[in-house]
Amino acid sequence: MTVDLELTPKTKRAAGEPCCEPVVYPDVEREAAVGMSQVAKALGDPVRLQLVDVLRKHAGKVCVCELVPLFDLSQPTVSHHLKVLRESGIVGSERVGLWAYYFVIPDALKELSAWLS
Repeated sequence: MTVDLELTPKTKRAAGEPCCEPVVYPDVEREAAVGMSQVAKALGDPVRLQLVDVLRKHAGKVCVCELVPLFDLSQPTVSHHLKVLRESGIVGSERVGLWAYYFVIPDALKELSAWLS
């Protein structure tokens, strides 16, 4: 079976003229996209994802000393991961004496979750 296609000659567009119109536009505003990308980036590490999972399941404040034995990592490395999660707004912390207690901020994943669904 042969199909005849009519080819149109190429035409050069003027400098600065767009090649085509966008098919769709983003619904997410730039500021919201920056916030969601920081959360997604923080969750992009397997250890951080597991830390959030443990803190979420505990549903309370967990001492960093209880988290270290769960991973084959040193305490400073676990603390670094928790710092990244804190800076992204997923996890909060409270210091009591020498110890830091961590917890998941309830609405931290709400925006990302709503956008994904």
